[in-house]
Amino acid sequence: MKLLLNMPVFSRPSLAFVTALSLLCVAPVRAETKDIGGNPPQKIDVSKLRTQVEDVVIPVPSEVFKALDKLGTPPWASEVRVNEKGSTPSVRTHLSLLFGTVVADGFLAVQAKDADKVKKIGRRVLELATALGVRSNVISHTQSIIEAADKGDWNEVRTELDKTQGEVKSAMEQLKDRDYSELVSIGGWLRGTEALTSIVRKDYNADRAELLHQPDLLLTFDRQLNSMNDRTRRDALVAKLQSGLAEIRPLIANADADINKDTVERINGITSDLVRAISPMSATSTP
Repeated sequence: MKLLLNMPVFSRPSLAFVTALSLLCVAPVRAETKDIGGNPPQKIDVSKLRTQVEDVVIPVPSEVFKALDKLGTPPWASEVRVNEKGSTPSVRTHLSLLFGTVVADGFLAVQAKDADKVKKIGRRVLELATALGVRSNVISHTQSIIEAADKGDWNEVRTELDKTQGEVKSAMEQLKDRDYSELVSIGGWLRGTEALTSIVRKDYNADRAELLHQPDLLLTFDRQLNSMNDRTRRDALVAKLQSGLAEIRPLIANADADINKDTVERINGITSDLVRAISPMSATSTP
């Protein structure tokens, strides 16, 4: 049985992972966690933070964040990006990748408990969903996101973000857009991993870096990219993604070795470069 760590994952029977800092497609999945005596753990026990899909064990992202918080208080607010005025790509591959990164920022904004940024990201999510042709599938959820953010109900915001991602995934697959659904996965994983590595490199410890050990997930992404249709694979941005993921894979391949700070820096550099390629305005977005 494999253990995939770190950022959120959607799943379907074929193990296509939709990663955008969300896990619960339509039906919620609970993770069993317990604090003993209220003391922070010395090491994150990810085995307690999981749901099972076929032969893959996946930690629930919200619980991973809680575990990280117990090791300190990561400054998630400094990692959130809001790009309300960003352009909307006309190329569907690029649009799908961008959608994944934006939803990932939505979860980061929830961790930062920043209602204003959550609402702005919610509106951007709706704009991109409209461009993808799935506005009707998510409009009620985006409205609920805004209302819950106004109330400071962060659990509800997270739930509605989960549902939004799930509805988009379902709608895209109904439209036979499997390639694009998988690109949403990759976009979300890249943005989430960029944010996590940024946090870890600023205050490095081996426990936080442990969340980057996920070689099986990278192999899954590689298989997905290789199985996409020829037109999608010829896209320059998709080719860049394949190259970048191939660079990352050996950096996280040895589950028995600690990921050192230099490796975290390298992963952050690669993911940052790819996220900038997906959303060129991201570097100048509202911090």
